[in-house]
Amino acid sequence: MVSKLRALIAYISYSGNTKEVAEIVEGKLKDEGITVDNHRIGIDAPINPERYDYIFIGTFTWEMGKTPVEIKDFVLEIGYKPNNIAIFGTGDTQFGGDELFCRAVDKLWKFYESKWSGLKIEQSPRGSQEQKVKLWVEGVLCHAKSFA
Repeated sequence: MVSKLRALIAYISYSGNTKEVAEIVEGKLKDEGITVDNHRIGIDAPINPERYDYIFIGTFTWEMGKTPVEIKDFVLEIGYKPNNIAIFGTGDTQFGGDELFCRAVDKLWKFYESKWSGLKIEQSPRGSQEQKVKLWVEGVLCHAKSFA
């Protein structure tokens, strides 16, 4: 049986860390038979969020816990609060410590009232953090099935 589920992975990445997480999310979704579209926030043309069963938003945390302005523009682009949004992000405890670590993830999670916990990755998703990303995606998909 071919899955008709579609996912959008919308992300912003300056250093490449958030893009790496997005690529792992994409691979895991494709492994599950889900069709995936990628959207580089602030670069690609606007999207139609209604086309997707899942929307994954990836960001980094900027300047002492702020959300990048491009993310704010993307939120306006979506135009409403879909209930199918999962949030992931990268951060660095070296700048701001635990209190500010991935604060942009927390802000978006709260704004969208996401039913899935936000995924926070320290810098790059290499090593054990790659497995953390895959397990998070599995959790999103498993949790979503319980609502079906």
